[in-house]
Amino acid sequence: IFRINPELIVYDAHPNYLSTRYALDRSEFNRIPAQSVQHHHAHIAACLADNGYHGEEPVIGVAFDGIGYGDDGMIWGGEFLIADYQKYSRVGYLNYFPLPGGDLAIRHPWRTALAILHHYNINWEKDLPPVVYGSTKIHHQDFPDLPMVEALHNQLKTGTNTPQTSSMGRLFDAVSSLIDVRHSISYEGQAAIELESLADKGETGSYPFEITEDNLIDIEQLIQSTITDYQGKVPPPIIAARFHNSVAEIVLEICVNLRSDHQLNRVALSGGVWQNMTLLRKSIQLLKQNGFEVLLHQKTPPNDGGIAFGQAAIGQRILQV
Repeated sequence: IFRINPELIVYDAHPNYLSTRYALDRSEFNRIPAQSVQHHHAHIAACLADNGYHGEEPVIGVAFDGIGYGDDGMIWGGEFLIADYQKYSRVGYLNYFPLPGGDLAIRHPWRTALAILHHYNINWEKDLPPVVYGSTKIHHQDFPDLPMVEALHNQLKTGTNTPQTSSMGRLFDAVSSLIDVRHSISYEGQAAIELESLADKGETGSYPFEITEDNLIDIEQLIQSTITDYQGKVPPPIIAARFHNSVAEIVLEICVNLRSDHQLNRVALSGGVWQNMTLLRKSIQLLKQNGFEVLLHQKTPPNDGGIAFGQAAIGQRILQV
């Protein structure tokens, strides 16, 4: 459109994005070098560049979003990186769980909720909101009277079209469904947004979780405690707040571990989940109370609206080498 003649084309590492195909075609046609950039590395680079960070040393990058193509071909989104502009390493993440139907699960959080329960061998009790919601009939010529929940169970058992994800955004969706806030969405992030708006600002409790020696986040106890509270008639605003508090505590615990391992004290927060102001405030408070310097987006959005900026920042450093 602007008749630009670039020295380098940078693009998201996802092989099926339209922008990726355009970048590779343009690179071949015009004989311009091209470089893929991992999605969450671009998020952290965008935050660094937005803060005018020169990259004297790497930072602890916390990249929480809905979807990003990972180096292992999985769907990433709950990532802890040690990163600068030139390189990154993945040093912690939310343990994988299945995303049945891929985009279908994104549009219908009840599917993600039950997939997580299936992953941790937690019973699909009949009174659980996503089970109730999914117990309606589907109209399909091959399964004329099969409830959606049974079709989902069959899908999870066979592993058909169930990509694995570490997405923090999808976890927010699942909890929203588990406590009967939102089971299907009509716009991006709706389930998580409604879960945040529900959270009791005065609640200080949280749920247990496990962090392994490799900084992998195991949420089985968190999910089980969420269900126990819901079935015990704890008000959803209290549960929503405890969940947010738990995620903030996860961020702090892993950052403390990484500071000890890598002698780094600067944390950059990026990714669409950080548009959640409740989580953002709680995480900033905990991190600063524990002596961390926190970098936030200033002029660019933390969601994918800032991805191209991060890609460009990485590309600039590639050209300087």
